[in-house]
Amino acid sequence: MARNSALLDRPKGQDLRYLRRTVGFLKPYSWLVVAAVTALAVTGFSVLGLGQGLKVLIDSGFTNSNPDALNNALLILLVLSLIMAGGTFARFYFVSWLGERVVADLRQAVFDRILSFHTGFFEITKTGEVLSRLTTDTTLLQSVIGSSASIALRSMLNLVGGIIMMFITNPSLTTMVLLVMPVVVLPILIFGRRVRRLSRASQDRVADVGAFAEETINAMSTVQAFSHEDVDRDRFCIEVTNAFDTAVIRIRMRGFLMATVIFLVFGAIGIILWTGGRQMLAGEISSGELAAFIYYSSLVAFSVGAMSEIYGELQRAAGATERLIELLVTETEIKAPDNPLILPKKSQGRVSLENVTFHYPSRPNQAALKDFTLNVKPGETVALVGPSGSGKSTVFQLLLRFYDPDSGTVKLDGINVRDADPKAVRERFSLVPQNPVLFGASGWENIRYSRPKADDAMVRKAAEAAEAAKFLDELPDGFSTFLGEKGTRLSGGQRQRISLARAILRNPSVLLLDEATSALDAESERLVQEALETLKAGRTILVIAHRLATVVNADRIAVVEHGHIVAIGTHKELLISSPLYAQFAALQFGIATRKSNLDVGYSKTNR
Repeated sequence: MARNSALLDRPKGQDLRYLRRTVGFLKPYSWLVVAAVTALAVTGFSVLGLGQGLKVLIDSGFTNSNPDALNNALLILLVLSLIMAGGTFARFYFVSWLGERVVADLRQAVFDRILSFHTGFFEITKTGEVLSRLTTDTTLLQSVIGSSASIALRSMLNLVGGIIMMFITNPSLTTMVLLVMPVVVLPILIFGRRVRRLSRASQDRVADVGAFAEETINAMSTVQAFSHEDVDRDRFCIEVTNAFDTAVIRIRMRGFLMATVIFLVFGAIGIILWTGGRQMLAGEISSGELAAFIYYSSLVAFSVGAMSEIYGELQRAAGATERLIELLVTETEIKAPDNPLILPKKSQGRVSLENVTFHYPSRPNQAALKDFTLNVKPGETVALVGPSGSGKSTVFQLLLRFYDPDSGTVKLDGINVRDADPKAVRERFSLVPQNPVLFGASGWENIRYSRPKADDAMVRKAAEAAEAAKFLDELPDGFSTFLGEKGTRLSGGQRQRISLARAILRNPSVLLLDEATSALDAESERLVQEALETLKAGRTILVIAHRLATVVNADRIAVVEHGHIVAIGTHKELLISSPLYAQFAALQFGIATRKSNLDVGYSKTNR
């Protein structure tokens, strides 16, 4: 389980400028941003007004023993408090709504982007890494947009407004505060950079934990079959420990930053209060002015402290945004040209590969196909046979344009698939893979996946053609029965028949069968073969088969070895002309107790 993700080459540097990339997601809700900023401003000015109300309360009410002034000051404070409460509610609601909405839009944008990525991207990128960005990073961003950003803006407003009011109240004391300010801000800048790097590292380690867990859970049957639980448990413990250790370092650094700022801020406040107290005793300022100054200086101090803490959160959000932007700006290698050619309205099902050479991204030094040429006529059934890893499944991958060949051309109905829209090309095909993919849904939904607008009658007809209707009807809720995640409630043969029904429902011009009957028992295979015979009319069929008995009646059989077609012809012709095919036939038909070389070591990764 080595790490070979394309996304593991993560940029080392990032800053708060990455958060600007989220502005585009705020534009559709600009009116709400204005409302939130207005509420923030109203609340901020109300907070600043409290200081003046406190000054009037002390000087006019307490010091001068004036009941009317005391009553008026109290009324002003209550009104300001009410305004603050209303403004706080509006700010919290608007900002929180914005956070949830923007993150929902961002998740949708990232997921849309992921759906457009070519298959080669996922060959070298861990699924868990992508999922971590789609979930963990967007959740962190939601917290910042919906909370931390608002607190940061409020603190900034209080900081600036508080300093202004301090100048108005007592310029000499304010000058002392400004002289102390750099001593407080400097640690934020120094330690903040370290916190940012540690935050990114912490997020990456959490992604590693998710990637390993996702990989292990998806292979649980293999893990248990090989009694690998203890090894995977130890490996997971290492991943978790790495994430924990990185997080502890980040927490320690953030805690040290906060403690330093608090000590410096409140130490400075103590000195300023001592100076202001001496001025009051000397009659240079009034008690109300000192109280107001203490209020504003405390407001400034708390604002600086809050900003130092929020700065760390913004750094983490910057790291999360950078990781998300990496996905959003990643270009897929398989996409439609600027002016795609339109495929014929009625597909003939003519496919061809001409002098194709291709290397998988994960194996750049090993050619999967070399100067491969195959032409299939409309309505023809052609089988591909050969040893594992000879390139048979690669042919299907190129026909579906999951990849583009390094050289040569792949054509559908005479049009180079590079010049057409990949989606339009794939709509002409239906694939039944050796390892069928089922979703956590009902039988109806799994079969209808290939044709979402098909009615129940069409779905049932396809199921009957694939010999799947009988066992689906016998389930507790019939076709509506939940089939389990990845179809775990069905046998391998049943999953294969669901996959075949899905392909039949699509009604393609070209049907691709990759060991489509390998998981079926003899009787089901016979029935499915009969169903396939009825589908041949007007349809091109390409079959990958290890069991020659399933393809002896094909129009042509191509023998593939080391990425080449070494022989092609009918079953009878190949028995004479191809030593390799004759060997396969002898192994399967001549000695029933032996296993064909075709069945040994076959795996999806070998193609």
